[in-house]
Amino acid sequence: MKVLVCISNVPDTTTRIKFAEGNASIDTTGIQWVINPWDELSLTRALELKDDPGTGVKSVTIAHVGPASAEPTLRKALAIGADEAVRVNAESSDAYFVAAQIAEVIRKEQFDIILCGIESSDYNGSVVGGMISEFLGIPSVSAVSGLKIENGNAVINREIDGGKEVVTIPLPFVAIVQKGIAKEPRIASMRGIMLARTKPIRTFEPVSVEPLTQIISFEKPAPRSACKFVDAENPAQLIDLLMNEAKVI
Repeated sequence: MKVLVCISNVPDTTTRIKFAEGNASIDTTGIQWVINPWDELSLTRALELKDDPGTGVKSVTIAHVGPASAEPTLRKALAIGADEAVRVNAESSDAYFVAAQIAEVIRKEQFDIILCGIESSDYNGSVVGGMISEFLGIPSVSAVSGLKIENGNAVINREIDGGKEVVTIPLPFVAIVQKGIAKEPRIASMRGIMLARTKPIRTFEPVSVEPLTQIISFEKPAPRSACKFVDAENPAQLIDLLMNEAKVI
């Protein structure tokens, strides 16, 4: 059984984002790039399944759509424990383009379980996983917070309004993973870091796909207004502010 984990290369959450070219692109100068947090948890769970001989998982591969500058992040994932990496050599212009490229990799390599983080921490689109399943014509399950293998099928816990749902699904399928799939992301050991230097990163050229969206410009949100303090003995002022200024009641 082969598992593929989709990896996004995203700015560290403490990064101060700046724009370039008339706010049409992000200035990448000085950005610290990391594995997308939801993808990191997906990778951790995939490696936990591989560590359990009863699951039948034999290999864990990571896939990324992006330029060669993303390879240090892929090496981090290899150091954590992934067996190999696949990089589609293209700028990720939009989610549709990314999903099409990863779907083509899956067609060539025939993976049984595809794990995608619910979203990336930069664009927060939450659509790549579902698009991959549509390209391939295989099932997808969203809001996955637990995954185990029983009798050759996947048993999935997913979050729903007011509770949890348990779903059994045959392979292959796409799991769109959220927080809870693993307790903590796995940390690379020194041995893993050394081994990652020799693990393969295979490069695929992109298939021809026309992106469906185009970024015209970026705009930062308006700065927050100063906090207003209301005297505890003056509830009428609080109600007035909530009704006429905040407009939440």
